[in-house]
Amino acid sequence: MQDLSGSLVLIAALAVAAPIAVRLLDPVVKVPIVVFEIVLGILLGPSLLGWIDSTTFTDTLADFGLAMLFFVAGNEIDFTAIRGRPIRRASAGWLISLAAGIGAGFVLAPAPESAVIIGVALCSTALGTLLPIIRDAGESTSPTGTAVAALGAVGEFGPLIAISLFFTGKQVGTASAVLLGFVLLTCVAIFFASKAQHTVLHAQITRTLHTSSQFAMRSIMLVLSSLVVLSMVLGLDMLLGAFAAGVLWQVTIARAPEEDRKVIETKIDAVAFGFLVPVFFIDTGIDFDLGALTSSPGTLVLVPLFLVLLLVIRGLPSLLAAPRGSIRAAKRALLLFGATGLPIIVAVTTIGREHGFITSGFSSALVGAGMLSVLLFPLLALRELQRKGATSTPAVGPEDKDPAPTRQTHDGDLPPSGASGQ
Repeated sequence: MQDLSGSLVLIAALAVAAPIAVRLLDPVVKVPIVVFEIVLGILLGPSLLGWIDSTTFTDTLADFGLAMLFFVAGNEIDFTAIRGRPIRRASAGWLISLAAGIGAGFVLAPAPESAVIIGVALCSTALGTLLPIIRDAGESTSPTGTAVAALGAVGEFGPLIAISLFFTGKQVGTASAVLLGFVLLTCVAIFFASKAQHTVLHAQITRTLHTSSQFAMRSIMLVLSSLVVLSMVLGLDMLLGAFAAGVLWQVTIARAPEEDRKVIETKIDAVAFGFLVPVFFIDTGIDFDLGALTSSPGTLVLVPLFLVLLLVIRGLPSLLAAPRGSIRAAKRALLLFGATGLPIIVAVTTIGREHGFITSGFSSALVGAGMLSVLLFPLLALRELQRKGATSTPAVGPEDKDPAPTRQTHDGDLPPSGASGQ
């Protein structure tokens, strides 16, 4: 109990320290808060100072944080904006990334399971990390922002499908049938939710929005926990259920009064980025095996190698999703955004390490590359978008589904608060 109490207090202290560090460094360099959370976890964790140890309780909280991150990602995707050309071309690019990633995996670790783990990690895009950054930079409705949303949607949903197919312990045929059943069930729920008016639900939400009943947030937790548990019962990855829950909630609340929706979004951000998501990233740092990473020069050199592979394997195919007429700066930004990955990398390498498919060194190198991608790529991408005309790509027709209004980025690449890092 004493270890748990100390760990909880220190994790809470690190969650407070991270945005302060972001603010202090903001005049010099704009760093996503997630990087500080992970680095502080490494610093105080067993790898260095040894002040914090993971406990069953903190690991459970971290799992909730990861689930909430994917719920937010599913909830924030504007499917009306990305349907059509953006999602088709993003999907084609992801398939290329998956094939290239698995090919690279066979070169680095010839065992099939290891190759798939590496391939899935290298074809991911951190949608939950990128959406707040894009939103706070004023790019969420620009053509480039729409392309990033499409890339992120495919770059998170695709790897979740791959994880559910190959790492559930079932035969691929059985896993495919179970996965198809889950997807069909979710699609049916989303279809009926989109057709219903939800008048009674919305009225109850409005009545309790500013009371202790908090019906909206309780409903969110019910939807999230139900689909997460259902996915786990079916032997699928829990993140698939969390992502589906976010999409389902978005559809359910779509016809609620706009003012109510904004209040609910604020409450979701508070629960996610004010509590659960920071615990996940700090716990990731605590569990990070720095010793395995630095145990040999060969393992350490894997970090820059994986970082380059993220650019080549995930970044280059992301250019397929570039809106028509994009200038080179916008395309470079899209390449960098597409290559930004971390949550899926953490999830899939944890599975690989626990099942003995990859070593702790490989796992730490992949996570280290993911951390560097979150630190470097969005910052460089936003600088590219600040170039004159980079975000002014015109809409070219209804088939592209690119919103017509475009907005220039603000002078600040990333906001100094904690929201943008997640």
